Parts: sequence; structure tokens; C-alpha cells
Amino acid sequence: MLEVQNLTVNYGAITALHDVSLRVDKGEIVTLIGGNGAGKTTTLRAISGMLKPKSGSIRYEGQDITGRPAHRLVGQGLAHSPEGRMVFANLTVRENLQMGAYLQRDQGVIAREEEFVFTMFPRLKEREAQLAGTLSGGEQQMLAIGRALMSQPRCLLLDEPSLGIAPLLVKLIFEKIVELNRVRGLTILLVEQNANLALEISHRGYVLETGRIILADQAAALRADPKVREAYLGG
Repeated sequence: MLEVQNLTVNYGAITALHDVSLRVDKGEIVTLIGGNGAGKTTTLRAISGMLKPKSGSIRYEGQDITGRPAHRLVGQGLAHSPEGRMVFANLTVRENLQMGAYLQRDQGVIAREEEFVFTMFPRLKEREAQLAGTLSGGEQQMLAIGRALMSQPRCLLLDEPSLGIAPLLVKLIFEKIVELNRVRGLTILLVEQNANLALEISHRGYVLETGRIILADQAAALRADPKVREAYLGG
């Protein structure tokens, strides 16, 4: 479904990604793990059209989408739930969700997708008229994922869903990620600091270090790898 080949991204004179190659097959959850500054978020931003790569190619469902603007990619079924959630703080929960469906003109479809999000995250239904800025971190993360789902994606780029969230809500959100993959068949490329949890729910994984892929394997194999355990899984 998604294939990245030799992707290089610069921030001015600094090269953030060096010839990164990865693939995500339809129906998979694939995780990118690595330390702070490894290039994980940059990879997702380049794929979703938020950053223009210096070189390399990105193919989605067989089409070359390299450098294509983000709003066009949303229309093609590729959605990005960003690091830090980035909800619209002064809009209500319902208004945030409607922003996620800005390309959709059919009100019936919008209502159906909204109902699906509220079924996935009942807490959002309870707070639908509440301003997003007053929600807890975990609730904002649910809203960020829900907003991405409103565009009816086939592939979801999910950046740091557990960041700054209470452990109980982290568990809930990861259960929902698995549910979206199994029930909806949603393909997911996941960036996550909690490498142990991410690999637990993923099919495959890649390890990024200073902008380079240094390891790629089945998730279970990465969890068992002594070097990965020592560096990212707490020994």
C-alpha cells in the first residue's frame, strides 16, 4: 500500500533523513521506533505531504505521490494524526471532527463517520459540545485520531499517540488502534516512543537511528533482539 524508497529530507543544511526505505502492506500495522531526533516524525511528515523531500520516492496504492500536497493525499485516503495532537482548541469536539471531514460533501456520510468515531470513543460523545482545549491529553488524542478517521482513510499515519497521556488511557487508545486495524482493515504506520507497546501490536517494525534505517524485521523478532531490547525496550 505504501512504499518509500531512498527518501532524503533536509532542514536547511541539516539532513534529517538519509536514504530511508520502508514499506507498509495493506492491512498491516508497521511501527517506526527510535530515539528523539531519529527522524520518525520527519518520515511521517514527508509521506503525508507536510514536508518536501530532497530526493527519493513515495508510492501509495501504486501511485507516485512524492511532493504531492497534503490536502490531495487526504482525498486519496491517506490521513495523518500528528504528534502533539494539534486539535483546534477553540472549537468543540464535534466541530473538530467536522474539520476532519472538510472534503466530504455528503452530510449522510459525515453523520455516519461521526457516529462511528463516537462508538469507538464514547468519551468524545459525552463531551461533543465541549471545547477541545479543555479536554485531557488522552481525550485530545482520541479526538485527533477521530478527526483523522472522519476523512475515511485507508491508511493512517499515527504519530506518538501515547505522548503525555495517563497509562490507563494509553492502554485504551492502543486497544482502539488494534480494533481499527482488525475491524475496519485500516492500514497503520505508527511512530511511538513506547517501543515495547508499539511492537506488541504491530506486524513489523523499523528502527531509525540518526535519520537512517538500521534494522527491519517482524515485530516479535525486534522485541527479542538483544540490541533493540537494550536500546529501546529497557533491557
